[in-house]
Amino acid sequence: MVVSRLMVLIGLLVSVVQIAEGSEKRLSDAQVKKEIIRASIAEYPGNCPCPYNLTRNGSRCGRRSAYSRPGGYSPICYDRDVSKDMIREWRKNH
Repeated sequence: MVVSRLMVLIGLLVSVVQIAEGSEKRLSDAQVKKEIIRASIAEYPGNCPCPYNLTRNGSRCGRRSAYSRPGGYSPICYDRDVSKDMIREWRKNH
């Protein structure tokens, strides 16, 4: 879990640079949450990071998702998964 969170933060650093370059406006907390979630999902190497994602055959991942399974990757999939500390860290680095 610690490794996956670290990977998410690294992914955030890389992906947010692209956003920060084109905009000097401060993003709202909701926008930051969406970016954290987007980057987390993008970092997942498989095709079922979150329950709401689709498998290759078009069905929902549901309990087969990495989010729903203990151990291994822990992608951030929902707004409620993003803490105020994560938002603060994102703002500090961007």
